[in-house]
Amino acid sequence: MEDQLIRMIEALWAGRGNSRVAVGGGDDCGVLRVSDGAVDWLVTSDQLIQNRHFVRDRHPPRDLGRKALVRSLSDIAAMGGRPLCFLQTVCLPDWAARSQWHEEFQQGLRAAADDLDLPDLALLGGDVAAGDLFVATVTAIGQVAAGTALLRSGARPGDQLYVSGSLGGSARGLEILLGDPDPPLGHPAVRRHCAPTARLALGRTLRELPATAALDLSDGLSIDANRLADASSVALVIEASRVPVFPSAELADALVSGEEYELLFTCHSACAGLEDLDVTAIGRVEVGSGVWLESDEGRRRLGPEGFSHF
Repeated sequence: MEDQLIRMIEALWAGRGNSRVAVGGGDDCGVLRVSDGAVDWLVTSDQLIQNRHFVRDRHPPRDLGRKALVRSLSDIAAMGGRPLCFLQTVCLPDWAARSQWHEEFQQGLRAAADDLDLPDLALLGGDVAAGDLFVATVTAIGQVAAGTALLRSGARPGDQLYVSGSLGGSARGLEILLGDPDPPLGHPAVRRHCAPTARLALGRTLRELPATAALDLSDGLSIDANRLADASSVALVIEASRVPVFPSAELADALVSGEEYELLFTCHSACAGLEDLDVTAIGRVEVGSGVWLESDEGRRRLGPEGFSHF
């Protein structure tokens, strides 16, 4: 339903625009060409919503502040860019406005900039309002050399398919967090879910290799791989035995786990420079459409399953 709603909105604006918009909807960031032509500007926005993305009495507010920033910075990482500044808008229910909770949230957001080694990242502004649920929206702005942003649409048959890190930890961590009356907040899977990172350095390296296409895994490998396949008009074949699974998780978790914020990308088969990176070859690009999972049981279609906002 989410993708259908996005397409409906985009259809209403079809035919409108200007020459400064190099890339509009359908990618991790919008791309604006507004300067002397040496750089492109990357713009992205993401929300963190109470009872949809977090549960108040389970998720630590400092971790939520970090995640609010990482969600948008991960989009810039997927395009191979460098973040420069951001805006934040928060909707505060009474319980948040009148307690230490919101200050801890802001402290976590601020600390994330240091943890991600972004000393020049600046708060550009934003808005504060009251409401029934807590909502934080971060709009991040970054930069990339003109015409070099990694897109979802560049994969071609013959390319190899890669993913960074390991997958499934966020789903496993959420299960522990919600299922244990006294959840171990230091558990590796819980930390993976609560305190993710943005693969900014890796994204820039992939752009320089160059990778042919990329996106970040925010909703799950299955659903996001389908988005990459659709954008590139190709088929992606994932080999089940090669998917890197987070310790304590299972392959089923790795296929659908949202909020991983790893990078899924493609490279030419002869691409050099990947051997020293934290990435795993998990499949290939073929002529066709959709995403396919190969295992000892054969090949099956892997539908767009994962986190849904609806």
